[in-house]
Amino acid sequence: MPPETIESRVDHLERRVTDLETRPDRITAIESQIVQQRAEMHGEFSAVRAETRTGDEETRRVLGERIDETARVLGERIDKTTRVLDERIDETARVLGERIDENGRQMRVLHEDVIGRLAIIQEGQSLRRRRRTDG
Repeated sequence: MPPETIESRVDHLERRVTDLETRPDRITAIESQIVQQRAEMHGEFSAVRAETRTGDEETRRVLGERIDETARVLGERIDKTTRVLDERIDETARVLGERIDENGRQMRVLHEDVIGRLAIIQEGQSLRRRRRTDG
């Protein structure tokens, strides 16, 4: 490689100085872009936070509605079940009452039958005693 001439070296130095002189402008432009980027990112993060809050509120609202609907449906089912159970309890009490009454009637009939038979047995014994004493 041949040695550089003074002119080429000066030329090279002038270019470097010119480059160095324009760097503050470039650095300022980059700084400006960074500040702008930070402002945009801040805005976007704020928007994401707001959307998240809105989503949370929407989720709470929807869950609240679903919980209310579930409670309403369960309440209706409990009421219906209670009515059915009350009806069945009433029917069971009525049937048991009828059976108890029927059993009471049957017991009275059987009791009267036993009393009648005992009376017949006593009459028979009385007749035998009389025959023995008469005889």
